[in-house]
Amino acid sequence: MKKFMNTADDFLKESLQGFGAAHKDIVNCYYDPNFITRTSPTKDGKVALISGGGSGHEPMHGGLVGHGMLDAACPGYVFSSPTPDQMLAAAEKVDSGAGVLFIVKNYSGDVMNFEMAAEMMSGPNASVLTNDDVAVEDSSFTTGRRGVAATVVVEKMVGSLAEAGGSLEQCKKLGDKVNKNSGSMGVALTSCSVPAAGKPNFEIGDDEMEFGVGIHGEPGRRRDKIKSAQEITSELLEAINEDLKPEKNEEILLFVNGMGGTPLTELYLIFDNAKNVLDKKNIKISRSLVGNYCTSLEMQGASITLTKLDEELVKHWDSSVLTAAMRWGCLLYTSPSPRD
Repeated sequence: MKKFMNTADDFLKESLQGFGAAHKDIVNCYYDPNFITRTSPTKDGKVALISGGGSGHEPMHGGLVGHGMLDAACPGYVFSSPTPDQMLAAAEKVDSGAGVLFIVKNYSGDVMNFEMAAEMMSGPNASVLTNDDVAVEDSSFTTGRRGVAATVVVEKMVGSLAEAGGSLEQCKKLGDKVNKNSGSMGVALTSCSVPAAGKPNFEIGDDEMEFGVGIHGEPGRRRDKIKSAQEITSELLEAINEDLKPEKNEEILLFVNGMGGTPLTELYLIFDNAKNVLDKKNIKISRSLVGNYCTSLEMQGASITLTKLDEELVKHWDSSVLTAAMRWGCLLYTSPSPRD
């Protein structure tokens, strides 16, 4: 294992300290328990959005805290669920009285701990469960489908509605709609190594790929020989389309996500290949996103997410956002003052 690290025990804390210092104009980082909030307090009457999960998937979720997206994020240790005390501390910090919406990926530990936190809260709260991975129905850490890259899309669109004054009920309803309208599937060319383990999560040959891999290295549909990018892309889209069933001329968001170790040149190549497939099916790519947003440490791999769009979802995708990882439409944003 080769990593930039000092000790496994200090890996997360040092990373959070660096993240907070680099983006102190956008976020505040808190420790013991660990959570991240916006620098500005939640507006009165605004629903507070909180998400979280194991570290190692950055920029999800801490990099998505800011205007137009999350109010707080709770990072667990690498590939380990955050604890209820983190979620409670974050909720107490950002709840302005309009309620808290938890956005939770469907992994057993995340679901259990967010449910415990919700039960312990005194104020109104609700949850959106993401389960967009079409690869497998049950996996190592889930009952039912896994929550993966479409969680980013949910957080963006629900964040827009919350920013506009949507109620807790309206925000949950929109989150459930985005999740239902989304399908994802990924492929891995290499494994990844958790710092505390010191070795790859799984073994894979130089000429092999894991088709349908999970974001923690969970097994997918099958182990296969590496194929051309066009063949891989076509197979991923075939599985997603079979589940999502977009209609001809329907507008979609095409999101090509890197797993952490794949160059952008290859991600854009996948986007081009995906566009070729979708164009032949007369499926309209109305919005797009390419980059590393839901990663698996240093894994070489990629995932494709399709989200079926309507006028409401386009509006909330296009609205302004200012986070460490996503920013557009914020014309009044100015660079922070020089560092101390």
